Amino acid sequence: MARRSALSIRIVEGRNLPAKDITGSSDPYCIVKIDDEAIIRTATVWKTLSPFWGEEYEVQLQPGFHSISIYVMDEDALSRDDIIGKVCITRDMLAEHPKGYSGWMSLSEVDPDEEVQGEIHLRVEVLGSQGSRRLRCSVLEARDLARKDRNGASDPFVRLRYNGKTQESTVVKKSCYPRWNETFEFELAEPAEEKLCVEVWDWDLVGRNDFLGKVSPKPFQCCRAPAQLHSQPSPAFPSQVVFSVQGLEAAGQEEGWFRLWPDKSKQTEDERRGSLGSLQLQVKLRDETVLPSHCYQPLVQLLCQEVKLGRQDGQVHLVTLLDETTTAECRQEVAINLVKLFLGQGLVKEFLDLLFELELAKPCEPNTLFRSNSLASKSMESFLKVTGMPYLHFVLGPTITRVFEEKKYVELDPGKVEIKDVGCSGLHRVQTEGEVIEQGRQHLQSYLGELLDAIVRSAPACPPLIRAAFRQLFQRVGERFPQHQHAKFVAVTSFLCLRFFSPAVMTPKLFQLRAAHADARTSRTLLLLAKAIQLVGNMEPAAGRAKETWLSPLLPALQEGTARMRDFITRLVGTEEDRGEEEGEGRPLGPPPAVVKEGLLLVHKTRGKGPLLAAAAGKKLHFCLTGESLSFGKSPGAERIGAIALGDILAAEKVEEKSFGSSHVMQVVYMATGGQQETAYLQCKCVNELNQWLSALRKVCGNNPRVLRSYHPGVFRGDKWSCCHQRDRTGLGCDRTRHGVTLQDWSDPLEPTVEAQRLFQHLQGLRGTLRDKYWELLEPEEAQNGPRGEDAALPEGLSRLLAVLGELERCHRRARPPPPAPALLRLQT
Repeated sequence: MARRSALSIRIVEGRNLPAKDITGSSDPYCIVKIDDEAIIRTATVWKTLSPFWGEEYEVQLQPGFHSISIYVMDEDALSRDDIIGKVCITRDMLAEHPKGYSGWMSLSEVDPDEEVQGEIHLRVEVLGSQGSRRLRCSVLEARDLARKDRNGASDPFVRLRYNGKTQESTVVKKSCYPRWNETFEFELAEPAEEKLCVEVWDWDLVGRNDFLGKVSPKPFQCCRAPAQLHSQPSPAFPSQVVFSVQGLEAAGQEEGWFRLWPDKSKQTEDERRGSLGSLQLQVKLRDETVLPSHCYQPLVQLLCQEVKLGRQDGQVHLVTLLDETTTAECRQEVAINLVKLFLGQGLVKEFLDLLFELELAKPCEPNTLFRSNSLASKSMESFLKVTGMPYLHFVLGPTITRVFEEKKYVELDPGKVEIKDVGCSGLHRVQTEGEVIEQGRQHLQSYLGELLDAIVRSAPACPPLIRAAFRQLFQRVGERFPQHQHAKFVAVTSFLCLRFFSPAVMTPKLFQLRAAHADARTSRTLLLLAKAIQLVGNMEPAAGRAKETWLSPLLPALQEGTARMRDFITRLVGTEEDRGEEEGEGRPLGPPPAVVKEGLLLVHKTRGKGPLLAAAAGKKLHFCLTGESLSFGKSPGAERIGAIALGDILAAEKVEEKSFGSSHVMQVVYMATGGQQETAYLQCKCVNELNQWLSALRKVCGNNPRVLRSYHPGVFRGDKWSCCHQRDRTGLGCDRTRHGVTLQDWSDPLEPTVEAQRLFQHLQGLRGTLRDKYWELLEPEEAQNGPRGEDAALPEGLSRLLAVLGELERCHRRARPPPPAPALLRLQT
């Protein structure tokens, strides 16, 4: 059994952002931080105050995270990036929206005194007898404090205030992981109503000290205000750590890690709130308890049996009930869960065929097949994304790269044509509108021709599972509309072109085809190219011309493309024998499936004699992560210089910025051949690549029993660690490892138990609705026979499903941990 938190976040767009550049515009991007650790960086959208990102991510988190902060930044080439504003969402706010939050949130100004992070380790006890009692607080250490100085660190000290008296610890220079081990005592006030306030500060030689956070224990049980979703940090209540002096006296002492919080006693109304613009976000938090796989077997077996049984005349299929009862907001998520579940069971082809059959059994027109957002349409779309991304990159990659590199001006709409001068100095002339359109047509026709060439040649390279699914769809539609043979071609292209190729052409960043969004000129070219692919996919170019007459110059190319697309579909859905003859045609789709991630990384020089450090220090090498090892060589095709077995990798974590002057360095802690622990420090090119490498390493090493629970985020230089100043090179780390923090990726291995758990959660909320919908969908004459109450007879499949859901609910109740006993200290861990 595993408890996990999954955060789904989609950063849609911003509006009314302030101008940060002298041009009167900004170059905005977003940084997403989970508990003050940067996890995601969106692409920069250039020269706009209303950027559109449309980027979505799913992050697996360690249970117990506290908050999400989204910073909107303005990128500057010659100076430090400007902070425009931020949105802060606490875990409690998300708990108030179990189905997720979607809407606009105003940006708030970033106050340095609110930019606190980290935790402090305290021991609090009451000493003495009645009449002469003392309150003792031992300040042991802190971790992951905010970096306030230019050197990437802080000079922290602790200030304790109780009953009008103040005491301070020593200053630990240049450390965000200080160790004090100092003890402070106060005379205990009678009655014990005063609070002990522990604050952490950054000492500065010049200027005022910087606030790093505080904890505020109180001798009474506090009440928490209901959380509300807004863009300001949460109220003062969560900043309080509670202890009972009476209980503490009986227990002797209490010890633990306390989270640092801003000082909300100075909270003032943000006058600029709303003037910094706003963000449109979609955020959903899932706190999941995943039971052992055998608990889900009855549910998985029932769903598989229903798929194998297929559609039966006169009966309401379980999949039909699921489709009819699932809301439009949840249908995409349910479709992905079902596709991944049946992929793991080897029944995805049968599942999609059942959906096609059920969809075609409804009243429908041949020209509008699969154009709605039904479960069949969403499932096929999800299936293509899960299984076809390497194929998509293989087909579209070269053309997309060419469009980005050439940056040609392409425009066919006379209402949007920009007239410009051409020719050399002194001989220039103004191009006519017709010349601009003709030049744009030539460019667009060249891109379209190259893309169609790639599509037509790609039939042998298309994954067999995708070809089989399209073959089934082609046959089903042909049988349903024998008089409209055109419909079966349109059914295939409605998915392949309209829902797969065209969206990827229009927004290549969202399909990992490019690392950044296109500029305005390139975006327009991609939009026109995507529109051309849609018209070819519709198999009726003249219909598109009727709606947008300015597409007429492209009509001959579209008609030729339609004929070529029809030939391609015929080859794509060819018989098994035809496919066998095509084996070996086309080039491979890139790295073999065993490769999890690969790329160039810079190896930093440090002390040690491990295989990586001895052979690769100071060099940029090609690293390749597979299911067996992390290997490296001079280039992708070169001989491997060395490798680390996955079983020897103990941790993969980030490195403090001050260690190498970069915030994009990770460390791979591993066991060398001689049995000693070594560390390789590898620099990535950006925060996204850093987190992608960390996620990939953590996923493949997740079951390693030797993984570390703590690590040093600094480096060992001279005779001590740069992070905590410990002198023992092999001592315990000063920060917790984050093995559970990973980014979801389309290439992730399937997790059948997780998909089954999410389907159970969805179905559990539909138990009553499923029963009602069954009676509603029955034939009227059958529906009138017999009662429809709780005791009414239901079909075997639905009855078994309700029973399985009830048993799974009982399993979850048994697995639920007992409520915690009242604690003397409310600790943040």
